[in-house]
Amino acid sequence: NCGPRRDGLLPRLVVIHFTGMGDLDAALERLCAPEHEVSAHYLIARDGRLFQLVEEDQRAWHAGRGRWGGLDDINSRSIGIELDNTGATPFPAPLM
Repeated sequence: NCGPRRDGLLPRLVVIHFTGMGDLDAALERLCAPEHEVSAHYLIARDGRLFQLVEEDQRAWHAGRGRWGGLDDINSRSIGIELDNTGATPFPAPLM
């Protein structure tokens, strides 16, 4: 779920998301399955384990058609990091 960065763009931003998934396995499955068309460069588990899912020189599909500060194609301009969290509970210390 990645491709080349467009127009020779290099990462200038870091975009941090939370998975909104019930557990790490569900998040890994979603972020790695081609049919979901979503990914991130990194996933950080609740216990602090780090998973690299996409090489940094590639464009991960994590920001949709996002824009920020007048910039478009945020996927080509950023590194995407997913935190393993449901969104309904506090982030544990290893994610901070």
